[in-house]
Amino acid sequence: MCGIAGFLNTDGAPAETEKLWQMISLLGHRGPDESGVHIDESVGLAHARLSIIDLDGGHQPMHNGDRSIWITFNGEIFNYIELSKELAAKGHRFTTKSDTEVILKLYEEYGPDCVQHMNGQWAFAIWDTKKKRLFLSRDRLGVRPLFYAKGGKSFIFASEIKSLLVHGAIEAEIDPQALAQVFTYWFPLAPRTMFQNIYELPPGHSLLAEKGEIHIRRYWQIDFSQVEATAEVSEAEEKRITDELRELLLDATKIRLRADVPVGAYLSGGLDSTIITALAKKFVGSSLCTFSVAFEDRDLDESAYQQEVVRTLRTNHKMIRCTAAEIGAAMPEMIWHTERPVVRTAPAPMFLLSKLVRDSGFKVVLTGEGSDEFHGGYDIFKEAKIRAYWAAQFDSKRRPLLLKKLYPYLAGFQKQSPAYLQAFFHVEPGAASEPFFSHIPRWDLTAKAQLFFSTALRAELHDRKAYADMQSLLPDAFLRWDFFSRAQYLEGAFLLPNYLLSSQGDRVAMAHSVEARYPFLDHRVVEFSTKIPPRLKMKVLNEKYLLKRAFGDLLPPSVRQRPKQPYRAPDAICFFDPVTGRPRHPYVGEMLSAERIHEYGIFDTGTVQKLVEKVKAGRATSYLDNVALVGIICTQLFVDQFVVHIKENLSDGAHRARTAQICN
Repeated sequence: MCGIAGFLNTDGAPAETEKLWQMISLLGHRGPDESGVHIDESVGLAHARLSIIDLDGGHQPMHNGDRSIWITFNGEIFNYIELSKELAAKGHRFTTKSDTEVILKLYEEYGPDCVQHMNGQWAFAIWDTKKKRLFLSRDRLGVRPLFYAKGGKSFIFASEIKSLLVHGAIEAEIDPQALAQVFTYWFPLAPRTMFQNIYELPPGHSLLAEKGEIHIRRYWQIDFSQVEATAEVSEAEEKRITDELRELLLDATKIRLRADVPVGAYLSGGLDSTIITALAKKFVGSSLCTFSVAFEDRDLDESAYQQEVVRTLRTNHKMIRCTAAEIGAAMPEMIWHTERPVVRTAPAPMFLLSKLVRDSGFKVVLTGEGSDEFHGGYDIFKEAKIRAYWAAQFDSKRRPLLLKKLYPYLAGFQKQSPAYLQAFFHVEPGAASEPFFSHIPRWDLTAKAQLFFSTALRAELHDRKAYADMQSLLPDAFLRWDFFSRAQYLEGAFLLPNYLLSSQGDRVAMAHSVEARYPFLDHRVVEFSTKIPPRLKMKVLNEKYLLKRAFGDLLPPSVRQRPKQPYRAPDAICFFDPVTGRPRHPYVGEMLSAERIHEYGIFDTGTVQKLVEKVKAGRATSYLDNVALVGIICTQLFVDQFVVHIKENLSDGAHRARTAQICN
């Protein structure tokens, strides 16, 4: 895994080598092993390398035989061995053993359609000197990030936005609409970012920049059109589907172990990571090393399950136990890497876990991410199923009681009346046909945190129509799918790439130079999963039924039988001591002070101070209180780092000095 950056001067002005080095130097955490640049008149490509495949021969930027095509590439092409054989049979000759060169040969053979042949996770830029064309592409599911901007006479791209900002053609100006999206969906909706005039290339898209114009096209999309939601499934058909899923995931895991460095695995103690660990063990054997996070809070801690898996699979295991204070301490640096506010602290323990991985001598880990979205694992799918069941018999007194069984760990939720549940969950006849039926309760609740916005910001957003931004990004066939498939799409197409694989994935892993690989996100596995009837993914309310059937023999009984536990981290207590009520870290008091809130102008001073007093008194226990507190602190940190102090932070790692200053 690596960092890439570059630009094309559309007026033909010579590319500046110094500017290129400035851009790539800010991505050293993504690629600490070596770096390089290439200049071709008005085009500059830069690369920071994390060497994983072909350690001696994979230097970048890389060129083809006649130096007419150049590439800077972030990612892995897992089927590169098979592709190299196919290309060799067509007459192509290779000088390295790297997957990077395979992309070059694929482009020579197929042009921009080369991505259709690749199984992997990627973000790359190819400069075609003959066609004077810059070709950018991002993988199907959005594992690897890629940002771009057009400023003045330059088209600029990079793995991270900070690299675009140091170029100088773009100013760091916050996009209010993006902030409202964070305080609704938890993330900005790509192509929008937190910055005006800076864009994210969406998953499954490629971009061509030539003759002063930019053309973007989608080459792949999640599609549930072929699933028959109400079809009966025979025992023989269920077994066929189970066997095919098992073989696909086994191969997806096998090819993701391809590396010239050791590969470890994240182990949460849940079903998905245990399956991936068990499959990896088949190929790696007794040397497999696993890594996990544990918490002080017993309600959040899964270490007992993790240890059960370790004893069963006999892996070499390492664990980090995160305290609330450590999570709070990590937030400023974490925000520097996420380049956007977050409304939950959950990315911070993953940030700390990746440091453990790197300190243990590993660069690569497998994870179970992507299973919940496409195999019926989330509570939100159960919730939608119960709500639809209730709406079908609206006057039922017993059906709403199922919702109380869904969240046993939410004490306040258990006390609510059926009338409250009906209003909160938007249950009414015909509601299940609404496009966002599954997600409206979550989004509506999170959006209430926008009440903390300043008067000026709320006035700027007053014309924003609820969920219209999401509506515009839906595929044409979306409304024809069943509600369960629609819910899966919203998770897989939006939450997964824009939050789980970003703020909680690539950005916090690559902060410590660790590459995560996701067997469940092999596009073959995803495409197969979109054809599986929902009733096999969640049999009544038994989540991930088919996965349990396919891999139950590999799992400890405690893991196979346990209910789904969402990954959660402590929130408010990471910032305020629950005993004394005092801020745990100096930056907390600074970012929440009336002076700083007023200065940055994002939030209403009085409303924020009331929340702070509520937190100090130990009364901020609701989801909304915690989302608001985390979101406000992280937004203040974001403004501090990327707007107020951006010029200092972009100079030779000065952000670390600033981070140390506000933390101490």
